[in-house]
Amino acid sequence: MLLVFVLILIVVGLASGMLGSLVGIGGGMVIVPSLLYLGLFSISPLFSEVTPQVAVGTSLLVILVIGLSSTFAYLKQKTVDYKSGWMLFIGSGPGAIVGAWLNRFLSSEQFSLYFGIFIICIAILMMVRNYLKPVVIRKTFLYTAIGDNGDEVTYGYNVPVMLVISFSIGILAGLFGIGGGVLMVPVMILLFNFPTRIAVATSMLVIFLSAITGSITHMVLGNINWTYAGCLVVGAWFGAKIGAYLNNKLKAEYVLAIFRFVLLFVGIGLTIN
Repeated sequence: MLLVFVLILIVVGLASGMLGSLVGIGGGMVIVPSLLYLGLFSISPLFSEVTPQVAVGTSLLVILVIGLSSTFAYLKQKTVDYKSGWMLFIGSGPGAIVGAWLNRFLSSEQFSLYFGIFIICIAILMMVRNYLKPVVIRKTFLYTAIGDNGDEVTYGYNVPVMLVISFSIGILAGLFGIGGGVLMVPVMILLFNFPTRIAVATSMLVIFLSAITGSITHMVLGNINWTYAGCLVVGAWFGAKIGAYLNNKLKAEYVLAIFRFVLLFVGIGLTIN
C-alpha cells in the first residue's frame, strides 16, 4: 500500500510538471487538489492528513522545482525574456509572500470553497481566452521577436500596470499554492502582446522566482510536508523537461481542451465538498 501511494505521488508530480511546463501554469492546479484528496488517506505518520496550508506550502516547493527544470529547458530554446521576467517578479515576488501569509487564516471549508470557485473561473477564462481581443495599453518598453506564425512582432509593457497585475497574481499564487502562470500567460498575451512561446517560457521563469519567496514563507510557517514534497519532486523534475520538449512539438490547445474540463470537474467538486 505504501509503495502504491508513493508511485501515485510520483505520477501526480510527473503530470503536474509536464502540464505546467507545457502551457506555463506551474502545476499547482494539479498538485493542491491531489494533495487534499490523497491526504484523506492517512496511511502512516509520514503520509498524514493534509491541511490546506500544508497543501499550498508543499505545492509551492514542488512548483519551485518545476519552474527551475522547465526554465533550464526553455533557456536552451532561447525563448525566455529575462528583462520582462524580472520585471514581473518585482511584483509577483512580494505578492507571493502576502498570499502565503493570508493563507493561514483560511479554514479547510473556506479554502475548498474559494479555491473551487477560483478553479472554475480559471477554466472559464481558458475556454474564452482565444475569443478575447488584445487590450491596447500604452507601452513604456518595447521589444521585437519572432511570433507564433514566424513573423516579427512587437510586444512590450507598461511598468505600473505590469507591477500591479503581477503583484495581484503573486498574492493568488501564494494563497492557493499555484504558480500563477495560469493568469500570467493570458495577461502577457492579451495585454502586452507577447508571442505565446515567449509568454510561456518567461512565465516559468517568473513562477520559479515567485515560488522561492512563497515556499520560503510557508517553510517558516511550517506548512511543508517534506515526504509528500520529495515524492512529487521526483516526478515533477522529469515532467517539466518533457513538457518543455512537447511545447516545441505539440499544439498546447489539444492539452488545454482536456485540462479545461478537468478543472471544471475539480472546481465543482471542491465547492460542493
